[in-house]
Amino acid sequence: MTTLGIGGAARWFFRARTAEDVARAHRWCEARRVPLVVLGGGSNVVVADRSIEGLVLHIAIGGVDFSGRDGEARVQAGAGEAWDPIVEMAVLRGLAGLECLSGIPGSAGGTPIQNVGAYGQEVSQSIAGVTAFDRASGEVVALAAGECGFGYRTSRFKHTDAGRFVVCGVTLQLRAGPPAIAYPELIDELQRGAIEAPGLIDVREAVLSVRRRKGMVLDRADPDTRSVGSFFMNPVVTAGVYEGLAAVSPGPVPGFPQPDGAVKVPAAWLIERAGFARGYQCGAVGLSSKHPLALVNRGGATARDVLQLAARIKRQVADRFGIWLVPEPVFVGFDGDADVRYLLEKR
Repeated sequence: MTTLGIGGAARWFFRARTAEDVARAHRWCEARRVPLVVLGGGSNVVVADRSIEGLVLHIAIGGVDFSGRDGEARVQAGAGEAWDPIVEMAVLRGLAGLECLSGIPGSAGGTPIQNVGAYGQEVSQSIAGVTAFDRASGEVVALAAGECGFGYRTSRFKHTDAGRFVVCGVTLQLRAGPPAIAYPELIDELQRGAIEAPGLIDVREAVLSVRRRKGMVLDRADPDTRSVGSFFMNPVVTAGVYEGLAAVSPGPVPGFPQPDGAVKVPAAWLIERAGFARGYQCGAVGLSSKHPLALVNRGGATARDVLQLAARIKRQVADRFGIWLVPEPVFVGFDGDADVRYLLEKR
């Protein structure tokens, strides 16, 4: 049930196809004092090796509806719908706003939780609202985008209100227009294809091409895709910290200036220069041969294997550069675990 292919069994399992199914599962757990664990596409989660002594609720709420006119479109998507087909449908309709998010695995319901982003675009830029079951009130609620607490790879669903809401549907507001082309790697890919005036389809294909080279498009034939994608977020540091990196690093230091004067530094660059090359292997777990940000299950790996390698990477990056990497995936079943506590620590 997860792209990493690691984790224990569920004590109880239920597939929710409607918001009422979610409410029923919640009531069942409340009555029996059983933990509720929500699972979407399984692409951004690390599950503990021991069994999950609770109800794993797999969100399978379907339905995609496009409506609108005059170059504007509102998209209603069930939380269980696969994400990339929605992006493809939007692009084929000439609607901008999602094209750089092509190829991201997982379900529509996971996108607002993580505020998924790639190549200069974030889903929060296109989300109009989220429908969710509120476990605190026992009601289905509609939350406007401004109520979702979106930040860089985060939202209220992931942090401040983690566990309170179960996302049931997402509403996107899209428009006809030119694609977003701001990320240097994407610009280089388009230039290699000699595409002078790229459209939405061109940008989608370019994004998919870049992601395939990094092993970031799910492919059963490619062992490098047995991962959670990027394991660590790109750290955002002060201008002073960024200048300090240049003092201890030969050659130019890649960085992306932020509106507040801070600089986003590629985590992959830090990881490689801390001593972890692409293809690095430690037993049954290692780094992708295509991209050092992906921790890969080479076959038979355990969740503990993944945590220990991730902790080692974080520690060596901190020792080398004084920067503490923060993981992207959600950790399930690791209550009180020392490795997870260290990985989630920020400084």
